[in-house]
Amino acid sequence: MVKVKIFDSKEAQSSARKMEEAPAVDAQAFYDVLESRRSVRVYSKAPVPEETMRRCLEAALKAPTSSNLQTWELHWVRSPEKKQLLVDACLGQPAAATAQELVVFVARPDLWKRNNGWMLDHLKASPGTPGKALQYFNKITRIVYNQGPWSVYRPFKWVWFSIRGIKKPTPREPIHAGQMQTWAHKTTALAAQNFMLAVRAEGFDSCPMEGLDSQRVKRLLGLPRAAGITMAVSVGQRAEGGVYGPRFRFDSAHFIHEH
Repeated sequence: MVKVKIFDSKEAQSSARKMEEAPAVDAQAFYDVLESRRSVRVYSKAPVPEETMRRCLEAALKAPTSSNLQTWELHWVRSPEKKQLLVDACLGQPAAATAQELVVFVARPDLWKRNNGWMLDHLKASPGTPGKALQYFNKITRIVYNQGPWSVYRPFKWVWFSIRGIKKPTPREPIHAGQMQTWAHKTTALAAQNFMLAVRAEGFDSCPMEGLDSQRVKRLLGLPRAAGITMAVSVGQRAEGGVYGPRFRFDSAHFIHEH
């Protein structure tokens, strides 16, 4: 197996990079959006402008993504026939049945190799690309994300990472197809959250839906077996009674831990 240095923090800190200034932001505006975002179950008949949807979809794709491989797809279901089939696959729940728009967020771990090639093409065409960036996408990503057919590399990866991890910090996953699905779903969920916050910033509402028949949704969208349905998100303007109750969260002391 090729020996590759995974990451050297000292080299990363000392490498010369152009400073990108952080623009001024309105923190309160963000928290206003965050606090007013609710999962809306019933929508009015007010349409959502197409340009609004397109801005929100583009906002979704600005979410952070592991190795910038962007293993996601956003399926905006627009035809009345397919929308009704998607509503049925979402179990007919009001959040889907009354929605003006429906978007399915799909994890595509099977596209990592294609996207890795796109990243290499982009870096090679970009002046001043550091050699370590090219090495990362030439070697490291291919070691980390290539699982082989039927995850045949799993035992070899497990042994290698386990031995390496005895003396130094080592990423232990993904080492099989199931962990690749988890990896891609994490990225795709971040995109979905970006999308829902953008929808609220535009003055509309949304609801993430995991209660659905994923096999029917995959058939409807023509997706391959390796694709995974992260969630469907409905969009519209909240109707009276569309929010079922005040927001309730358990005490944060149960979830926020300081070390």
